[in-house]
Amino acid sequence: MADVEIGRGRTARQGYDLSDVAIVPSRRTRDVDEVSVAWEIDAFRFEIPMVAHPSDATMSPPTVIEIGRLGGLGVLNAEGLWTRYGDPQPVYDELLAAAADVDSATAVIQRAYAEPVKPDLIAERIGQIREAGVTVAVRLSPQHTLTLANTVLDAGVDLLVIQGTIVSAEHVSTDVEPLNLKTFIADLDVPVIVGGCANYQTALHLMRTGAAGIIIGIGADYLSTTTEVLGIHVPMATAIADAAAARRDYLDETGGRYVHVIADGDLHTSGDIAKALACGADAVMLGAAIADASETPGRGAWWESVAAHPALPRGHVGIPPDNHKELESFARLLHGPDHSAEGRTNLFGGLKRAMAKCGYSDLKAFQKVELVHRY
Repeated sequence: MADVEIGRGRTARQGYDLSDVAIVPSRRTRDVDEVSVAWEIDAFRFEIPMVAHPSDATMSPPTVIEIGRLGGLGVLNAEGLWTRYGDPQPVYDELLAAAADVDSATAVIQRAYAEPVKPDLIAERIGQIREAGVTVAVRLSPQHTLTLANTVLDAGVDLLVIQGTIVSAEHVSTDVEPLNLKTFIADLDVPVIVGGCANYQTALHLMRTGAAGIIIGIGADYLSTTTEVLGIHVPMATAIADAAAARRDYLDETGGRYVHVIADGDLHTSGDIAKALACGADAVMLGAAIADASETPGRGAWWESVAAHPALPRGHVGIPPDNHKELESFARLLHGPDHSAEGRTNLFGGLKRAMAKCGYSDLKAFQKVELVHRY
């Protein structure tokens, strides 16, 4: 793709968000009942290509279990409120009460996450999820992976998610021993998903660490301030397509090792999910899109872990603009039936319908659908 000159001697690559592209139907349509949106990563199969964002706003042990029962992959944050407090409900109440005032909410969430993580609570929460019989996935930040990994692994996880705003295969530090992802993953018996990352080269490097999946994007949503604070923005359609190209080249490089691409950010509707998969993603990570489920501990509020950073918060605690709506169940959000024409419920029913309209029966085939630039 040609660069665009933004001034004398300085160019920028042109990128596209999901809103900039659209799916083109093919010559064939298909009955929706003949469409499968099942997704497999390593030895694990899911009926929908969904990974739940490990935000405390949406993910608690009960909601991780519920997402698993509905066919997706729930992910618990091992550094979240549920591993810092035996009973986090008073913290949720305080956060929700402060959400109307941005500055007040930021101070409250920073104070809430200053409480130390308790290893015994990590083991207890993981045990609760495991007893329910769903796939157990837990998120660690890159900064604390070496400290907490043994506790998480000993508790019996199926999938480990190492996630930060930006994760690289090579972190440089003169103060502490950095996490060597390649060495760390090679020593594990469980598959690892790592991310986020934003471009072809980083995606390829993360694939070379031995990860089973990589997260593409920085999880940007309507409450994220990463662009304002760091100047970083990832046009998701371009980022996904770049990662898909890295996956293809890595597949050739290794003679057949496939690494899954999981899109995280700019995903609000069933149409966004369809376009992310059409750009080359294998699955999507949903956070704000499921924040108004009635089962969530945040009761309609949304925030990401970086909103609680003690020195440089990069997001807000907030209630969605349409918080007057009645909260929906996870089941209705993911599988319908839908009573709205906006594509914000029955998310994966919408995906199946998009695939059927374009004549594709499975996700891998759908990645070949034609795309157009809308403007």
